[in-house]
Amino acid sequence: MAYVQGLFSWTDIAVPDTEAGKDFYTQLFGWTAADQYDPEGNYIYTLFFKDGKMAAGMGKQPPELQAQGMPPMWNSYINVESVDDIVAATEANGGTVVMPAMDVMASGRMAFIADPSGGVVGLWQAGEHRGADIFNAPGAMSWNELATRDVEAAQAFFGPVLGWEFEKVEGMEYWTIHLRHKVEGDGDADDDFNGGMIAMDENWPDEIPAHWMVYFNVEDTDRAVAKLQELGGNISVPPFDTSAGRISVVNDSQGGTFSVIAPSQASTEG
Repeated sequence: MAYVQGLFSWTDIAVPDTEAGKDFYTQLFGWTAADQYDPEGNYIYTLFFKDGKMAAGMGKQPPELQAQGMPPMWNSYINVESVDDIVAATEANGGTVVMPAMDVMASGRMAFIADPSGGVVGLWQAGEHRGADIFNAPGAMSWNELATRDVEAAQAFFGPVLGWEFEKVEGMEYWTIHLRHKVEGDGDADDDFNGGMIAMDENWPDEIPAHWMVYFNVEDTDRAVAKLQELGGNISVPPFDTSAGRISVVNDSQGGTFSVIAPSQASTEG
C-alpha cells in the first residue's frame, strides 16, 4: 500500500491481559502473534499477522486506565506526512490534542487528537512501520466509522485538516468519507472510500460518547459472532443486514469493542 496522507492505515488495542488478548484474537481471526521487546527484554507490543501479512497490533493497557475502569478500545490511525503539522492544524480548527506528538522509537511518530464533536483518533507519521499490509479481507480491518452527535462540526474539522470530502447516503443519516488522491497514491486501490460518519440520534444511550469504530472483515458474521461468544466475548448489537453487508457490534473477552462485517456482493467498501 502506498503511503497516502489522510488514509486510515493501522489499528491497535491496549488490553489489561495481553496473553488473554492474543489467545482471543488469534482464535477469532486466525491471526498469528509476534511479541516485540525493548533492548532490555521488556514487552512493549504485539503484532498480529494474517496469512503472513501485518494486520493489527496490541499493547498493554496502563494500570492507571485499568484503575479508572476505562474499557479497552480499538484505535484507528490515519497516515500523515507530519504529525506536528496536523497537531497544529487540529488546534487551529477547533480540535483537541488528546496525546501530544511523540516518537515511537524507529517505528514512527504519533499523536491522538479529537475533532470538535469529541471522537478520538490516532495520527501516524511512518518511520519503519508504515501500517497494515492487508485490508478488506477476512481477518483484516475494512472500515473506520465516526459516530457523532455533531456531524457538521466533525466534517468542518476533517475537511480542511485532512482533505477529506463527504457524501451523504440517500435515506440515511450516514456519510461516506472520500479521499480523492487515494487511488492516485495507491495503484492497488479501486475506489476513494476512506470510512464513514454516522449521526448519533436519540436511540443512542447518552453515556456513549462520540467515537471511532473499527470494522473487521469476516466471511460469515453469524459464525464469527458464535465463535466470539465461545471465546468469552459478548454481543452489543446482534447481526443485522445493511446494503454494505451483515454487521454485528461486539466486545472481546476483556470488553474491547469492535464491529465485524461480512461484505455483501454489491458492497463498494474499500
